[in-house]
Amino acid sequence: MLSNIDLKIGDLIIEKPIVQGGMGVGISLASLAGNVAREGGLGLISSAQIGFREPDFERKPKFANLRAIATELKKAREIAGTMAKGAVGFNIMVATVGYADYVKEAIKHGADVIVSGAGLPLDLPELVKAGMKLRKELFEEAPQKIYNKCKEFVTKIAPIVSSAKSASVILRLWDRNYKSTADMVVIEGPLAGGHLGFSNNDLHRLGADTKIVSKTYLKEIFDKEIEDIIKVVSEYENKYEKKIPVVVAGGIYNKNDVSHAFKLGAAGVQVGTRFVTTHECDAPLAYKEAYINAKEEEIRITVSPAGLPGRAIENEFLRRLDKGNIPVRKCYDCLSKCNRVDIPYCITDALISAARGDVDNALLFCGANAWMAKKLESVKEVMEELMSGVPGACVAI
Repeated sequence: MLSNIDLKIGDLIIEKPIVQGGMGVGISLASLAGNVAREGGLGLISSAQIGFREPDFERKPKFANLRAIATELKKAREIAGTMAKGAVGFNIMVATVGYADYVKEAIKHGADVIVSGAGLPLDLPELVKAGMKLRKELFEEAPQKIYNKCKEFVTKIAPIVSSAKSASVILRLWDRNYKSTADMVVIEGPLAGGHLGFSNNDLHRLGADTKIVSKTYLKEIFDKEIEDIIKVVSEYENKYEKKIPVVVAGGIYNKNDVSHAFKLGAAGVQVGTRFVTTHECDAPLAYKEAYINAKEEEIRITVSPAGLPGRAIENEFLRRLDKGNIPVRKCYDCLSKCNRVDIPYCITDALISAARGDVDNALLFCGANAWMAKKLESVKEVMEELMSGVPGACVAI
C-alpha cells in the first residue's frame, strides 16, 4: 500500500502522482489509460486520429474521431472500475484540425482532465465552459443524483509548456481574458517522445539532438528552466489562492528520474515511453518490440509535417525519408498547418502504420530513453517502480 502521497488537481484527488502521457495514434487508448487509472494514476487517452479503426474514418475522419472519443472514454472507465483511485483524461493537440470540437466532446462525456500542447491552448478555458454546457444537456434526462454530480464536477485543464516564456504567455492570457488559471501545468522537457516543443537550435544547445543523449544532454540547463516555470506558476497560485501542481515530463523512465523531478519542486511526473512496453498498452506487439530491440544510437530527431521536431526510432521509413519526401496518397485534414504539396510525408498514414504494427512503413515515435526497455511489464509493475522514487511514498513489495 501507499502512504498519503497524491496528486491534487483542484477537487480532483489522484492517489499516485503519476500521469501517463498521451501517445497517438492508437498507442494510449482505453486499455492503457484505464489500467493506469485503476492503479491510481492519471491515464490519458490521445485524441490524435482516435477513430482510425472506425469504418467511416477514411471518408469522415473528424466524425469518426468524435465518436471514438466517447467510446474510448467509456471503455477506459469500465477498465478502471468504480473503485478506482485514479482518473481518466485526454491529451488533445492544439495543432489538430477540429481541436475545439475534440475538447468539447471529451468534456461533454465527462473527461476528468484535458492536457493540451503542440501549440498554445489560449482558448482552453472558454472551451471548458462550452463543453460543460454540452455535458449538462447530455445528462438532463438522467436521474437527479447523476445530473447533479456531472453538473458539479468541472473538467480540469493543464497546458503543456517547455519554457518559462510559454508558461507566462498562456497563464497571463487566461488570467486577462477569462479571469481563470490552470488546474495543473505539465512541463515537457527535450527528452520527450513524439512532437517536441523546442526548436532544433534549442535541442542542440541542450545536447538533446544527438544519438547518445545519455552522454550529451545538459540536464542542469533545463533543470533551471523547470525551476523558472515553477516560479511563474507560483505567481498565479498566489493570485488565485489555489495550488497548481506542476508535473514534469520528458525522459522520466525510472525511480531515479522521478526522484530528481520531485527534488526540483514537481508535484508529479508524466511518463509515456515506459508505459509503451506494458502488456496493457494499446500499441501492437511489433511496436513494443521495436522499443525493446532499439539501441540508443538508433533514436534520432526527425522532421514532422506539424512543423515541429520529433523523436523516433530509426527504421526503413526514416531511411526512405532521408532520401526525399514520401508522396502523400490522401489528405485526412488532420493538422491546421499542413500543405500536402510540400510536406515530407503524411503523418496520419505514418502513425496509423505504427498503430497497426507495420513498423517498416511507420513513424515510431519514442522518448530518448526507449532503448532502456528490455522486456514487457505490467502497468502495476511500472507504477510500483516509479512510485518508489516519490519522496515519502511507501511501496509494499
